Amino acid sequence: MILCCGEALIDMIPTGRASGQDAFVAHSGGAVFNTAIALGRLRRKVGLLSGVSNDLFGTQLATALGDSHVAVDYLVRSDRPTTLAFVKLENGHASYAFYDENTAGRMITTDVLPKITPDVGALFFGGISLACEPCADTYAAFLDREGAERAVVVDPNIRPGFAPDEGRYRARLMAMLARADMVKVSDEDLAWIMPDHAGLQAQAAALQACGPAVVLVTRGADGAIGLLPDGDMVEVAAERADVIDTVGAGDTFNAGVMARLDEMGLMTKAALRRLGPEDLKQALSFGAKVAAITVSRAGANPPWLDEL
Repeated sequence: MILCCGEALIDMIPTGRASGQDAFVAHSGGAVFNTAIALGRLRRKVGLLSGVSNDLFGTQLATALGDSHVAVDYLVRSDRPTTLAFVKLENGHASYAFYDENTAGRMITTDVLPKITPDVGALFFGGISLACEPCADTYAAFLDREGAERAVVVDPNIRPGFAPDEGRYRARLMAMLARADMVKVSDEDLAWIMPDHAGLQAQAAALQACGPAVVLVTRGADGAIGLLPDGDMVEVAAERADVIDTVGAGDTFNAGVMARLDEMGLMTKAALRRLGPEDLKQALSFGAKVAAITVSRAGANPPWLDEL
């Protein structure tokens, strides 16, 4: 099983009304939630570890997970409210206003973390849960506790505005990246993580030198690159798509890469640290393919395996 660790929230998506004013529709979302949903739809064994409310939105999230074959055994349920993210779309790109104080996801602490079973072979971390405290400290502690023998994948999805103390955020994040076997970043994420290096390849190499064996960098319409454990690089082009919006694109890409690696028996710590160019290129290409379907329709709606 791949256990995805991080936020599950409600995206309030604007929709036009006859009056000309926007209304908002509640969609299940969150970067880590989206990755788990995409993995489930690609028929990989997957679960979600997240703080989820008992309120109506939390019930909506749990139901959506089950409908996409994501195990809910690791959800930490509470009576705190659900995080709400109000979305503004401009030319297909999303900006967000988050309402996250005292929520079920944000307030998850180490004393309520579940024990995980031996069938969990890989851990995925990412999203705003790595920036917001106390949950960010909780997920860092969980990585320390469970990551030594399991494959660790991190997509930091940088959100410095969520962290009141940027120094604490950067230090915690760099410690987690150092323990990862594979890291996926956007080109913008990479520039923030490695501000003292110029150029994408130099920044990616500097990140790899911090500890992860494999570094993946997405570049939007310019495709993605991957640095292998030996430092060599592979590159894939973006799939052509009629873009409706980019919500969930990176999350689906993550799922596609991990799904293909898992299918090939390569989602282990040892396998990722000796990954070869053909296997990585195949995984990147599959990630680009599933992401292209997501951007061709509204919202974070990853494809099912039979759609491929």
